[in-house]
Amino acid sequence: MERVGRRGLPAVDRLLRSEAGREAEARFGHAVARRLCREVIETHRQAVGAGEGIPSVAELEREVREATDRTGRSLFRSVLNATGVVLHTNLGRAPLSDEAAAAATRAATGYSNLEFDLETGRRGSRHRHGELLLQELTGAEAAMVVNNNAAAVLLVLSAVASGREVLLSRGEMVEIGGSFRIPDVMEQSGCRLREVGTTNRTRLADYERAIGLDTGAVLKVHQSNFRQIGFTESVESGRLAELAHGHGLPFIEDLGSGVLVETRELGLEHEPMIQEVLRAGADLVTASGDKLLGGPQAGLILGRRRWVDACRRHPLARAVRVDKMTLAALQATLLHYLRGEGDAVPIWRMLRQPLSDLRARAERLAARVAGALPPSASARAAEGRSPVGGGSLPGQELATAGLELRVPGELEDLARRLRWGEPSVVGRVEGDRLFLDLRTVRPEEDDLLLGALFRALDAGPGRHGEGQA
Repeated sequence: MERVGRRGLPAVDRLLRSEAGREAEARFGHAVARRLCREVIETHRQAVGAGEGIPSVAELEREVREATDRTGRSLFRSVLNATGVVLHTNLGRAPLSDEAAAAATRAATGYSNLEFDLETGRRGSRHRHGELLLQELTGAEAAMVVNNNAAAVLLVLSAVASGREVLLSRGEMVEIGGSFRIPDVMEQSGCRLREVGTTNRTRLADYERAIGLDTGAVLKVHQSNFRQIGFTESVESGRLAELAHGHGLPFIEDLGSGVLVETRELGLEHEPMIQEVLRAGADLVTASGDKLLGGPQAGLILGRRRWVDACRRHPLARAVRVDKMTLAALQATLLHYLRGEGDAVPIWRMLRQPLSDLRARAERLAARVAGALPPSASARAAEGRSPVGGGSLPGQELATAGLELRVPGELEDLARRLRWGEPSVVGRVEGDRLFLDLRTVRPEEDDLLLGALFRALDAGPGRHGEGQA
């Protein structure tokens, strides 16, 4: 094996001209490839200074290739979600329908009437897009779209109650993903939080006692990512709306999940729907576009025209405005609901999949994988539970089926090779098994999953087999 030589480590340019350096440059360009080569050499320069030997050129090239692969894994890429978590926050939550994805592509690659009124030929407002569809679906007087639900809550509080107190139950002072807390959002809006009730029990009288001359609004936050059980009590939306209106105050409800259909149809607990909360008297409702609505990341603001218009006029509206691709994808998603095409929305198609269909797919996959395994390993169709996830229906699960792999001594390594593969596959390690839940893998992705699995098995210690995808 060639050694670098007595002069020490090679120059960065020499390693960059090697086969591994050229491969890195072809993937990421000259600047990134040069940085990777420099980092590899610098690591060994320090090691040699500490008394370690000088590596061979082949060893340096191998490390450049490893660094190149690590860089590729750190970039944005598609993933096969075999976790069964339908709204997986870390994997991008709701996948778009084909129509929504196509609409976003058209908006991205051409021009649109984003802020142009085709009727008058004059400047229009992006805040009008999607409003008609949301009005028809929910019964709201007015609606607007911002870039996510946290932004929707921030804008609503800033426009409606900045500088005044907002009443919120202690049991609803939630923390959402990424350590963002409702009290912190309220503080940024300029409101002052007035806590009412206790962590587990809040009554209507608690709100009534807290209302004063400085009260600006009553806020209810849906417990979308956790559950309270046992000795609990909360106040229904309708009663809070009646109380707020009796004192001339707006009632705001942050629903989060954005659901438009009855979740009990799936055997799950009821999740409050936007339209029912508006009918109960909410003046403003905020919700997400990429949770149970099944669309792109967006924040929805719906309710009384007076208050929605106040949000549109607020200076913060520009800072949290939504882009054209999101509006296009959201419009296509809303049209699915209006046309009665619920199963065109991928998350609802996944949630409604019959267990028998999932089991049949799992059995076919298990039969094809079995020949690629060493004698000590096994693959079989198995059942489990799929959580809904993504800040919706906390603790709710559906019966599911998938591929169960038992590979003694290699389970974590196999899971890692699947994550690092192309395509990347993310499953669930449960005890001594790797479970690939098919609820969140589209049937047309089964062959992709098989190919990734065969490659991961072949990359393990020894050669496991010659599976055909």
